[in-house]
Amino acid sequence: MGIVFNSTAKTITLHTKNTSYQMKTGNLDYLLHLYYGPSIRDTDMSYQIMQYDRGFSGNPYESRDARTFSLDAQPQEFSTQQQGDFRTPSIEVVNSDGSYSFHGKAVNYKIIKGKYNLDTLPAAFAADKDTADTLEVVLLDRVSNVEITLLYGVFEEADIITRAVRVKNLGSRSIRLKRIMSVCLDFLNGADMDLVSFPGRYGQERQVERQHINHHIHTIGSVRGSSSHQQNPFVILCDRSATEDYGKCYGFSLMYSGNFLTEAELDQYDQLRLVMGIHPRQFVYELKPQEVFEGPEVVMAFTEHGFTGLSHLYHDFYRTNLCKSKFVTEVQRPVLINSWEAAFMDFDDVKLVNIAKAAKNMGVDLFVMDDGWFGKRDDDNSGLGDWFVNENKIKCGLHRLVEQINGLDMKFGIWFEPEMVSEDSDLYRAHPEWVMQIPGRHAVRSRNQLALDMSRQDVQDYLIEKVNAILDNANIYYVKWDINRSLADIWSNKIPAERQGEVYHRYILGLYRVMDNIIKTHPDILFEGCSGGGGRYDAAMLHYYPQYWVSDNNHPIDRLKLHYGTSFVYPTCTMGAHISDSGKFVPLETKAIVAMCGTFGYELDATQLNKKQQKICKKQSDLFRKYYHITFKGDYYRLTNPFEDGNFTAWMHVTKNKREALVSAVVTNLTCNGPQEYIKAKGLKPDTFYRINKEKTVYSGAALMNAGIPIPREVPEYSAFQFHLKAVNKQ
Repeated sequence: MGIVFNSTAKTITLHTKNTSYQMKTGNLDYLLHLYYGPSIRDTDMSYQIMQYDRGFSGNPYESRDARTFSLDAQPQEFSTQQQGDFRTPSIEVVNSDGSYSFHGKAVNYKIIKGKYNLDTLPAAFAADKDTADTLEVVLLDRVSNVEITLLYGVFEEADIITRAVRVKNLGSRSIRLKRIMSVCLDFLNGADMDLVSFPGRYGQERQVERQHINHHIHTIGSVRGSSSHQQNPFVILCDRSATEDYGKCYGFSLMYSGNFLTEAELDQYDQLRLVMGIHPRQFVYELKPQEVFEGPEVVMAFTEHGFTGLSHLYHDFYRTNLCKSKFVTEVQRPVLINSWEAAFMDFDDVKLVNIAKAAKNMGVDLFVMDDGWFGKRDDDNSGLGDWFVNENKIKCGLHRLVEQINGLDMKFGIWFEPEMVSEDSDLYRAHPEWVMQIPGRHAVRSRNQLALDMSRQDVQDYLIEKVNAILDNANIYYVKWDINRSLADIWSNKIPAERQGEVYHRYILGLYRVMDNIIKTHPDILFEGCSGGGGRYDAAMLHYYPQYWVSDNNHPIDRLKLHYGTSFVYPTCTMGAHISDSGKFVPLETKAIVAMCGTFGYELDATQLNKKQQKICKKQSDLFRKYYHITFKGDYYRLTNPFEDGNFTAWMHVTKNKREALVSAVVTNLTCNGPQEYIKAKGLKPDTFYRINKEKTVYSGAALMNAGIPIPREVPEYSAFQFHLKAVNKQ
């Protein structure tokens, strides 16, 4: 059993294969956090909590004269509000009497076989062969009758623990929720820890920053209506000495696509608290009597094997326990070509078919018609929201166009941006009230488009009907689902004035409902998410889409950093990556090797490539298919850090049985008469011998990992190399 209750010590311990997580009902029935780290089995960790008179720290009234117990210094599972704990709180609730207070005591717990579900939000699931258990711990404020249920999902083999929270109003009058964190984790000593986060901007998403934890609140989050280009809802706490291969690392991945907040606070006693959940900016949620609010799930992982070990835990878990699409494991992803950079919005059906014919010579399986096929859409100033085919462009009709593409033995894909609307559109003229716009104020435009009020059920129903009608009208194999702006003018004319603080969250709930009704009802369609590139690349989106567009920046040298940062939590099989015209001086072979660290495809005009270039592309497409079982299902290793000075960037994939590997490298900085460079492999069996690219000579795994593979020096700028390693029986 992954969850053990000790009635004598009043502890509850969660066990995975290599880790333990422990809490206890402590003084005055407060739920205290005791431990998270390497396995301790049945040890009672209560001895760690030392209680002193902290002077200026307040004591709960019930403690009477016992001045040694203060919540300002106690490690808690869910930090209270207005009970003498002045650190960052887990909850902020306005009670029916106007008071700001939550005084939660542990009153019940329940251990359940299997993984819990959330009614309103996406969550990880237990696969068929998983050993998964659920712990529910109930905290109750007996004055306000606010009940908190802490949910824990324990995946034993995966070394994963998930957390979520439910808030229920058991009182007779409404309350207002102004802050709710899904996880609170207190470390008794965090002075020697670092925080790793993944900031960025449009075109440069998920860069990597590492900072020492010091005595203030480190804040990471988004208030842009989505998880954003600027931050990602994933952070790592690690030992200051942690590296790729060694050191303790804790990962926290929030499964939510809207505004989020992570705070890490090192307090006066060097205790570290990390909280993560919905951002409280412009968040006020009313709960009427008996109503329930769910906070999003956080996926937690711990390892002693550095950043690589942490990545492997997340990669394995997210490949099997996040998205139920058959394209995750059952069906090989196609090599695609997207029409955007080939034609933008200047195309007709004849031009598209010609691009597809040329792409067929490049080994392409799937042709994708991007923006410009619907409504009155000749540029990005009109047409969004009018989801009907523009037959001035697609003169033969969508059904016939798809038939022509299928006749080339190619699949067909299509682009949508469901959440947005143009002012110059039939939809806006018919329903201006469907747009988020504050009364009496001009709307903030972005890309000259406005956001639909996704909190409205009539808007949701319209999108479900229109998108499904297109998907059901033709043999659609693939959908690219885009959103190209951040949210502003947050206001809904469907919601009373006093409840406008709910709109941000209701938008996300509405989006998830639309996705449930479109994506999950079309299991044979491959969906790819996009948000001006990677502006909403999070675990919740990957619950729906098996892959997500990493960035609109296709430059292969920039992509080295983009793939590097993304790989810390999200596996290669989720990374949308294409070859494009971006990077004029980068060889086509190099672009292909970079794109092979992802879903692989093309974003260019195939009709402009000569036969030699098409032949090169065909070879690369075939290599992607050949190595698919390695790159999509194997373990990923970051061999170098592209953010540090170096002459090349390298990475590798290794099959689970360690019989095959693919080492990739890009030369990024040629130096005159410089040193010989070597790529040191990882993840191989030291005593196994490997052949490289069918060479006669074989090398031991120990040699390849400790001495490395030499990179040729006399090569053109931005050259790239792939080394296919295959185990052999040494004679």
